[in-house]
Amino acid sequence: MLRRSLLLTLCALVALIVWPTLAPAHGDKPDAPARPTPLPFEPTEELVYEGEFSKAVLRGIEIAEFHFTAARAPANPAATNTPTDTNASNLVFKGDATAKGWFRKLFDIDFHFQMESVVEPKTFSILRTTIRDEQGERIRTSEAIFDRSLNSITWTERNPNAPASQLRVVKNPLGDAAHDFLSAIYYLRTRQLAPGQSLELVLSDSGQVFRTPVKVVERRRMKTVLGKVQTLRVDVELFGAGRLIEDRQGHMSLWLTDDARRIPVRAHLDTNEGALDIKLKKVIAPTTK
Repeated sequence: MLRRSLLLTLCALVALIVWPTLAPAHGDKPDAPARPTPLPFEPTEELVYEGEFSKAVLRGIEIAEFHFTAARAPANPAATNTPTDTNASNLVFKGDATAKGWFRKLFDIDFHFQMESVVEPKTFSILRTTIRDEQGERIRTSEAIFDRSLNSITWTERNPNAPASQLRVVKNPLGDAAHDFLSAIYYLRTRQLAPGQSLELVLSDSGQVFRTPVKVVERRRMKTVLGKVQTLRVDVELFGAGRLIEDRQGHMSLWLTDDARRIPVRAHLDTNEGALDIKLKKVIAPTTK
């Protein structure tokens, strides 16, 4: 579960930040501020991060590299597999986490975690989430379908190494869940943020729905790969019973640029297993044709 938590933690960099007007999970309120045009990450963008682990005498050991990309769906409805997922302009977000450096030696784990989110662009509501989770020879794939007409989430997990094995299927009411981790990152980058906000974000993972309290704590200048930039720090109640990560205790803070692009530049987690520091390594800026 550790390699999965690493990617989900980074996805939470902005996904667990609040926006100033409380929009319902399925879309904006009528009086919510309009999203910028073009969006901060359009037409394309790639963000690259590195994760370092520290515990006792082990300090700043590189364990993983993360890539996040944003683009529009190809203009081919036949390539989709859900009735609501036929808009050629749907947004597609991808996250990729790979074990690096000493991580394999320290934990004897070689992982590759990939996540894709397909989002309806007008409401920014999640339509479909697909995941491929590799740990050595162990592979699991999953798909979550969000059907608002039926108010349902259907999550299905498969073992590609054993096609005849029984599928894991979870079905739950959709309720006010609007996003998965990845789609929420990009949704919240379109929002104005300010210190003092305290509310919750409703997310879905593995067919379950989680309500996560968050607080925008302060504004401060920080040295990053982008130079010295003004950032916002957000504290997130990510750990504990009923939360996103239920099986451990910890604390998470994150920082993102206080500008029009709102790029997440750092996250720091403290748990009883050690500290994880995730920093922005490279930004591949939006490109034009």
